[in-house]
Amino acid sequence: MAEYIWLVPLFPLIGVVINGLLGIRFPKKVIGPIACLAILGSFLVSLAIFLETLPLPESARLIEKTFFPWIVAGEFTVHVGFLIDPLSLVMMLTVSGVSFIIHIYSIGYMHGDPGYRRYFVYLNLFVFFMLTLVSASSFLLMFVGWEGVGLCSYLLIGFWYERKAPADAGKKAFIVNRIGDYGFLLAMLLIFTTFGTLDFLPIFKEAPLRFESGSFTITVMTLLLFVGACGKSAQIPLYVWLPDAMEGPTPVSALIHAATMVTAGVYMVARCSPLYNLAPFSLEVVAVIGACTAFYAATIGLLQNDIKRVLAYSTISQLGYMFLGCGVGAYTAGIFHLMTHAFFKALLFLGAGSVMHAMAGELDMRKMGGLRDKLPKTHVTFLIATLAIAGIFPFAGFFSKDEILWEALQKNTILCAIGAISALLTAFYMFRAVFLTFYGEPRIDPHIHPHESPSVMTTPLIILAILSVIGGWVGLPLIKGGNRIKEFLAPVLIHGEEVVSHNAGSEITMMLVSMGIAVIGIIIAYNFYLKNPKLPNQLAERFKGLYTLIYNKYFIDELYNNLFVQPMKEGSNLLWLSFDDKVIDGMVNGAGNIVRSASGTIRRIQTGSLQNYALYILFGVVVIILYLLR
Repeated sequence: MAEYIWLVPLFPLIGVVINGLLGIRFPKKVIGPIACLAILGSFLVSLAIFLETLPLPESARLIEKTFFPWIVAGEFTVHVGFLIDPLSLVMMLTVSGVSFIIHIYSIGYMHGDPGYRRYFVYLNLFVFFMLTLVSASSFLLMFVGWEGVGLCSYLLIGFWYERKAPADAGKKAFIVNRIGDYGFLLAMLLIFTTFGTLDFLPIFKEAPLRFESGSFTITVMTLLLFVGACGKSAQIPLYVWLPDAMEGPTPVSALIHAATMVTAGVYMVARCSPLYNLAPFSLEVVAVIGACTAFYAATIGLLQNDIKRVLAYSTISQLGYMFLGCGVGAYTAGIFHLMTHAFFKALLFLGAGSVMHAMAGELDMRKMGGLRDKLPKTHVTFLIATLAIAGIFPFAGFFSKDEILWEALQKNTILCAIGAISALLTAFYMFRAVFLTFYGEPRIDPHIHPHESPSVMTTPLIILAILSVIGGWVGLPLIKGGNRIKEFLAPVLIHGEEVVSHNAGSEITMMLVSMGIAVIGIIIAYNFYLKNPKLPNQLAERFKGLYTLIYNKYFIDELYNNLFVQPMKEGSNLLWLSFDDKVIDGMVNGAGNIVRSASGTIRRIQTGSLQNYALYILFGVVVIILYLLR
């Protein structure tokens, strides 16, 4: 079945072609299923390859399939090829599986939208590029998928382009990601000049043989790659595009935040683990940025009132956890959290979409409350996802987050402490969202009549809820053969340093502490928003300066606008008026004026009089004779 890996990205592309070229003739009830079947095909092929690969010995689980030459220019050769190994298989299953569920949900959510066909074309195209990214066998083919998901994010975030806010959000995502992609592009150029190829396997094999740990070249290479990862995976300082991405349809938010675009940076760092293992400084940068982003975004999430923006900052924070895991050398823990996060974050966003569906598009949690009886399925599934992201046993997030904190503790106590505080904040703001939305006294506009979503939307919620419960069990610690995902990924994701032998007692203690921290966050949220709902306002008044700072997201958007956006606009206007308009246009217009003036003089010769023409000829003959006689 591995011979047919090319079908994994091809199926979504077929969906794009069918709905894009022929869909205008199809009824809506056909367009959605075509798009869903395309993603289902990718998932089934990925699953078949996984089942075929699983019984093989570890050494045989790495298969490179090269199909045809793509670019041949002198010594530069790149083939279209795909890499099958435990890492790519986990990513393909996660991306295609979660995307399939989101596609089904979208049939109900987008049912009445006039851009229904265009939406599914974009969605299929998004998954095509993401599957290309995670299955590519070279940096260049990965970069095609990398840029492709950037393009699709622009199209989907700005899907309702007739409104200013989505159009601006799409442009913001596109521009910020270009900054990160510039780093990725420079890294590829350095990789090619260093190794003479862009194929993963030769580079990863040759790097440890040619370079010692701490090599300047490898350090620069990995830092440039991480610049790209910061853009795609919304880390400090390039995170600002992701909260605004909420302007797109809610299933798009689920797709971007859960299983596709934002996880690309984490995957790329994990894929390049042989290079990062040779660059300890780069790993420290990854870990520090990840920990700081996890804490920073969590603090902003404390005071957001838009339910989708709470989830957006939650995504930024959870991505920080993944980078923290990778930065301390625990790549398997980072990818494990990526997988579990895909389940519960997709569920959270789709649950938010179900709430919006019931509330006529309302997003402000202050105008909700008491919805648990009106939306029983949405309430239960959203609560399960919240327990998972908070890290409560036995839900999926508990196992992956605990693994990251444990690994961080072995490497750096301060980073572990930052991660633990972030976990406390996460439990608080996520249960704040639950309590404000589903509990307490209703604060709903009397003109709105909440109702549960149709089964085409609630069934995906139930499936994701099940995955959010059992998805972490493949990483059960302390049980022989229990941490299956770690064992499965270990041959590809070699630990950054010599693995520390785990002390069972210490790890159990860490697990209890981790869950205890989450429980404290839940209790505080309960006291703030159910037991004593006046307390948040009292604290806001008491600490008004701090409240204003966090509520306004530390004014970073305003800072970026004043430091970069406005100066670039003013500089562009200055160049336009002073250089483009006067110099460039002046040169072009001047050339035209010279030609016009000269032609105005010369055209007077054209009198139409035969005698004048004869005189000109005679004059010319005389000039030629005189020249020859001389």
